[in-house]
Amino acid sequence: MKRKKCNLNMVLYELCNINGNFMTHFFGIVFPNIMTFIFSKTIGAQVPEAARDKVTVSIMLSMSLIIPMSIMFIGYGALYSQEVEREVPLRMRLFGFHERSLLAAKIIAHMIVMTAAFVIYAVFQMITMDIPKPAASSVICLLASLYLIGIILLVIAHSLAEIFRKFGITFGITMTVYFMLMMLTGMMGISTDQLPEAARKAAATLPMTYVSNDFADFWTGGPYNFMPFIQSLIFFGAIAGILLLYAQYRNGRNLK
Repeated sequence: MKRKKCNLNMVLYELCNINGNFMTHFFGIVFPNIMTFIFSKTIGAQVPEAARDKVTVSIMLSMSLIIPMSIMFIGYGALYSQEVEREVPLRMRLFGFHERSLLAAKIIAHMIVMTAAFVIYAVFQMITMDIPKPAASSVICLLASLYLIGIILLVIAHSLAEIFRKFGITFGITMTVYFMLMMLTGMMGISTDQLPEAARKAAATLPMTYVSNDFADFWTGGPYNFMPFIQSLIFFGAIAGILLLYAQYRNGRNLK
């Protein structure tokens, strides 16, 4: 049987699946906007006016990370683990759908949803918050970083679903990791500098830490040393690659 490659119909099918996932809509779209509004009105109001713009930008950048973490990690992990548990990917392969094509369609569909979530988030921030006008290069850098982080998180969620092959276990692990990442990277109202030394070292290996804590420094075009962020991105990507290889080895098949 001829293998079917990724096409528009496959992407539309995945978009329909995502649309039926409540967690993607709430945690990926509603939740970051609510958190940004609450933190900006509570934490932002307590700082001196001279530093308020930077704090507001930092809160906005921190909460923007919730979008890829929720859609590409929590949402995808919940959706795909249910498919694996019901052996949907196996049946799709029996009908000639290539596993790599299925994964490509899922990534494209989730990136479309994530893009829509970013647009909604940006519009909400412009309406409700007084954000300093960013430099064009800063916006491009931020979006590229968020998309890369999102793809890496999706690969990790995909690998966990393939390894455990149960919705309950996969969902429990992804939710635990989700909140651990939020605490380590300064998205829970606690600065990374306030964490114990071991936790700070762990946070330094995560690209979300630098987006949350440092990207506000070059929001209006200021200089910034990207090397630690790039190193953390490579390390995070390596973890995703190792998990994916282990998932393939464990299940005795390759994505080819």
